Amino acid sequence: MKELGPGFRLTLVFTILTGLLYPAAITVLAQLFFPDRANGSLVVVNGKTVGSSLIGQGFSKPEYFHPRPSSAGSGYDGGLSAGSNLGPSSAKLLRGTTKMDDKNKEVPDFDGVNLRVVHYCLDNDIPYESSIPLEQFRRADGSLDDVRLIKAFNDEKNPLVFKSTLPIPSDAVTASSSGLDPEISPANAEMQAARVAKTRGANVEQIGPLIADHTDKPALGLLGEPRVNVLMLNLALDEKYPRKN
Repeated sequence: MKELGPGFRLTLVFTILTGLLYPAAITVLAQLFFPDRANGSLVVVNGKTVGSSLIGQGFSKPEYFHPRPSSAGSGYDGGLSAGSNLGPSSAKLLRGTTKMDDKNKEVPDFDGVNLRVVHYCLDNDIPYESSIPLEQFRRADGSLDDVRLIKAFNDEKNPLVFKSTLPIPSDAVTASSSGLDPEISPANAEMQAARVAKTRGANVEQIGPLIADHTDKPALGLLGEPRVNVLMLNLALDEKYPRKN
């Protein structure tokens, strides 16, 4: 008991200090000095929580700015934060892969950078060059067949070669390591501006200032890169240029 007594008392003391008092003190200080960040940086519009400025979400409609691709679960799943862990020389990262689903139908497994470039160019009217006409990969309804495109990129004898004639920002076709990045580069936002302006009944000159207003500079002017929060920019769009019916 003489040997167990001090150990038990120390365990009790440190349990109270580090398990109760320290977390309580940090919680109080955070709520006093950083309440917004401590509560998840939630964004509330008209009394409704629409997201967090710290976690991205999957905007896909043409009237919105689109975020980075996400490998977190089915996309921006906070419980499955992760990147693809694929290196720059990975064939899977570049060309994508397919799989059979539970209905024995072939579907995309990993889309790949090449396929992302295709959709980014088409979505934003960016000129491109393709070794095989994309019309050969369209379904009856006019949409692209991603499975056929992925298989064409992986064709060993006659692979599809597709490239944009304009430089595409890397964050437009690659996911962040967390898969939850809420921001894109200003260059990425500017390349999407024409599409957003067209669907909003506005012009690029009107959308440009909104991008500039929502561009955060590097911390202390040195740390990081300029970045645009996609959620906050899209909310500003809805307020200033409501969506067309």
